[in-house]
Amino acid sequence: MSAPAAGRPSRPVSAPVTGARPVRRQHQAVADRPFIVIWESTRACPLACLHCRATATPGRDPRELDTQAAKDLIDQVAAFGRPAPLFVVTGGDPFQRPDLLELIVYGTRTGVRVAVSPSGTPTLTAPNLRAVHEAGAVGLSLSLDGSTAALHDGFRGVPGVYRWTLDAWDTARRLGMKVQINTTVSRHNLHDLPETAALVREHGVMLWSAFFLVPTGRGSRLAALDPAETEDVLNFLYDVGLSVPVKTTEAHHFRRVALQRAILTAEGANHVQALHLGPLYRQLRRRAEELNLCTGPRRTRRPPLDVNAGRGFVFVSHTGTVHPSGFLPLSTGNVRTRPLTEIYRDSDLFTALRDPGQLLGRCGRCEFRHLCGGSRSRAHAVTGDPHAEEPWCGYEPGSFPYQGELAELMAGSGPGKARPRQSRS
Repeated sequence: MSAPAAGRPSRPVSAPVTGARPVRRQHQAVADRPFIVIWESTRACPLACLHCRATATPGRDPRELDTQAAKDLIDQVAAFGRPAPLFVVTGGDPFQRPDLLELIVYGTRTGVRVAVSPSGTPTLTAPNLRAVHEAGAVGLSLSLDGSTAALHDGFRGVPGVYRWTLDAWDTARRLGMKVQINTTVSRHNLHDLPETAALVREHGVMLWSAFFLVPTGRGSRLAALDPAETEDVLNFLYDVGLSVPVKTTEAHHFRRVALQRAILTAEGANHVQALHLGPLYRQLRRRAEELNLCTGPRRTRRPPLDVNAGRGFVFVSHTGTVHPSGFLPLSTGNVRTRPLTEIYRDSDLFTALRDPGQLLGRCGRCEFRHLCGGSRSRAHAVTGDPHAEEPWCGYEPGSFPYQGELAELMAGSGPGKARPRQSRS
């Protein structure tokens, strides 16, 4: 056991961290194949979302991958081997593509699991959702950025989106589809997050994803959270994980929080004091308790998955350019001219992003760097360097008081070793 840190009592025997591992690692070797491939099938979308990464437009771009090129992309995803990465068709609004169903069918027949992430528009009809389901889509991802129409529609720029989204959500659930709800965390809805979580619990989901804004596209005009606020929100999300299966997007330090909270619980320590949580956390926690979100039917929390830009994750744009993330606008090839497998496995950008030794600043010194790594997208957006320290993280490396317990826990939760390259098939 580690030596007691200053200010905490010595324990003769450290309490074990029991239950599910606080962080899940990917089953496949991350240098060999991604866990998920996101394809921006089009930038056409009738919405005007305040945070839009793609700065979507009403019409389709003539440079989009056509049907045959899209099928070639699906073949490239299948070429990673089985199980193939999850292939998510997003946009813009993928319903703007008349070949959407044909591509879902093709992917399913090729052995690629296909999910669809449409925009909340009038295209979200019961017949369209039924057709997507019957074509073979394994899941549906919808955005909900507030618990009320005023909050959500105001953020999305079009009235009626909130109602269309809820109706599509309930329809998909009745069809038996797995539904993920994505919520952008920004200043417009910070204090509404408990109500949004309650709505998610009420309607039921496979997963609630809290997306922490990256200042790209239209999102560069929105006010950023500071590191203390981010820390407060991440701990609130951990709390409601007993009621709602929660994950984060572009907030990779949620994995650090999960490890810290598991250890603090085992040690009987006060997490508010140990992690220096602030007034925003207390407000969110108090409201979550009023809504009975901190205790719930889930016996265990869903452990966050160790995925990051270029490390288990790859994004293909509407024109075929390949990026480590949709929020990291650095391209390293195009699927029209170079196989996706080769770009992901061998390009300098992707291999560098998988090397924690490349991280700079506090991220490079941090004991959590192998499991967190920070948002490479936000680091690039703020500093111009994808290896810079995470701007929305205030953790000082080495400051967590239970370093011995942390090292022991991370030994069972760390990233797996890459298997030999010849075993790709």
